[in-house]
Amino acid sequence: MGAVVVDDAPSGVKAPDGGWGWAILFGGFVITGFSYAFPKAVSVFFKELIREFGVGYSDTAWISSILLAMLYGTGPLCSMCVNWFGCRPVMLVGGLFASLGMVTASFCTSIIQIYLTAGVITGLGLALNFQPSLIMLNRYFDKRRPLANGLAAAGSPVFLCTLSPLGQILQHEYGWRGGFLILGGMLLNCCVCGALMRPLEPPKKSEAAKELTEKKTKKKLLDFSVFKDGGFLVYTVAASIMVLGLFVPPVFVVSYAKDLGYPDTKSAFLLSILGFVDIFARPICGVIAGLKWVRPHCVYLFSFAMIFNGFTDLMGSMSTNYGGLAVFCIFFGISYGMVGALQFEVLMAIVGTQKFSSAIGLVLLAEALAVLIGPPSAGKLLDATGKYMFVFIVAGVEVVTSALVMALGNVFCVKKKSEAPQTKEEAAEREELNKSEDKTPEDAKVDSIEVEQFLKDEPEKNGEVVTNPETCV
Repeated sequence: MGAVVVDDAPSGVKAPDGGWGWAILFGGFVITGFSYAFPKAVSVFFKELIREFGVGYSDTAWISSILLAMLYGTGPLCSMCVNWFGCRPVMLVGGLFASLGMVTASFCTSIIQIYLTAGVITGLGLALNFQPSLIMLNRYFDKRRPLANGLAAAGSPVFLCTLSPLGQILQHEYGWRGGFLILGGMLLNCCVCGALMRPLEPPKKSEAAKELTEKKTKKKLLDFSVFKDGGFLVYTVAASIMVLGLFVPPVFVVSYAKDLGYPDTKSAFLLSILGFVDIFARPICGVIAGLKWVRPHCVYLFSFAMIFNGFTDLMGSMSTNYGGLAVFCIFFGISYGMVGALQFEVLMAIVGTQKFSSAIGLVLLAEALAVLIGPPSAGKLLDATGKYMFVFIVAGVEVVTSALVMALGNVFCVKKKSEAPQTKEEAAEREELNKSEDKTPEDAKVDSIEVEQFLKDEPEKNGEVVTNPETCV
């Protein structure tokens, strides 16, 4: 009692690559949709909040900024919670927080209270759901993992195209308070997704393997050894630079069209074009990344996606009419979808299953500052120059720079991992496996009798739910 239960993927269990994994994928699709689309969907209520509390647009925009800051900045906290309690309990609590924040916000009487409820509490709840869903997806899929990541990432554009119109309807029918209350109820679906996250059951182990497991439970809740991996360092630096410019064009493209003299509805339709293309780009890119001759070089496909995105921004800066912006949104949707489908797949490939829970928390923390700096700094550049062209050029240069860092860093700075185990734990596991392979025929005969008896007593459980009270609810 009181000991730390490290929620690692059980060694020796093969990822099902299907079965209950499709339920995990569905849960990840919903969670990704809520996590990325919700901060943007809440913006439809800003006009009513401005009228209600007598504040400016910049004051209400802080709600979305705080939501994103919590999603990214609480990465290490989420990693420690997952390693201590397991994915399912963390997601259930996160779903309650996300819902509680929006429900409480519907009763707020000042904008500061909304910052704390809809911003901090709901943001924390979404963060506690988003990260564990990626970790479980990584554990349930191996050969089909690129496809699974692409399909789960498609939740972002699907929910964005759904939640924004829904928010407008709720605002018109029930006002912002009623809309917040209903959205809070919808966020309880995060708890349903969390209930789907069944841990995998480890196989029957020998005494040596049990001792090894006990040693693993003494591991730190946040594994900083990932910083010894050159590939992880290159990825973290490149991703942080990329985030500076990645989210800028979707924020400013509508204003760009309005500045060219086009009506509001026609300008807003550009985001619909971008989102529609993005929906199909993510799963298609996941299929391509899963091909046998592509997957070993997935990091370079990711670099290509970033270069494609950056050059799209540079070309978009020269748009002078609506047709040019529409073409820009089509190509940006393709490249943006490719980046969204590959970013976590590449991180999973670099650090592996065992360290992914810690790695993603640290990466999201590094990206948090860039997320907060990117759009506001682009806005200041627009105020200083008065031209959207420079905003798109700077964003494109930042994304292209991140692609060069990723590609060149992996070519010159990252050594290929040897097949030999890198840690004592891995060496012990390898030795245990070798012993099992070197068994004599007599030992094998005894083992086969034990297996037959085991199968008679209870059904096959490989890949099924663990009934450990520490990691299950």
